[in-house]
Amino acid sequence: MAPTIRPATEADQLTIRRLIKEAGINRMSLQWPNFVVAEDGGAIVGIGQVKTHGDGSRELASIAVIPARQSEGIGAAIINSLLTREQGVVHLTCRSQLQGYYERFGFRRLDPPEFPRYFRRMIPIINVVARLVGTQILVMRREAN
Repeated sequence: MAPTIRPATEADQLTIRRLIKEAGINRMSLQWPNFVVAEDGGAIVGIGQVKTHGDGSRELASIAVIPARQSEGIGAAIINSLLTREQGVVHLTCRSQLQGYYERFGFRRLDPPEFPRYFRRMIPIINVVARLVGTQILVMRREAN
């Protein structure tokens, strides 16, 4: 049976933080009201959020599924749930290897001149480090519905 996707509650805060830490994801802006959780049998098996940056841009972020449940479509269900609630433009950042995955959801890769101000400041710095480990971080956008 597929997990249930529901809005996060205050009681989910510690689990959200733990899953983000275990997944090695950026721990900035982890406010539980922005999250949905995938729950199965009373256990949270995945999470994700859409957060707003200071420049007003909105970012699909913090998508994590516990290792034992990866490749079951839980991440896609979380993404679809989050995007259903979004009427405007949504951005994301990802490793270049994941570009094709996010294109399935209507995202397209942006060139640096297209980046919103928040990403224009952050991504060049992040990519200095990313290159050291053999990857590149992309910015992608999904247009408004």
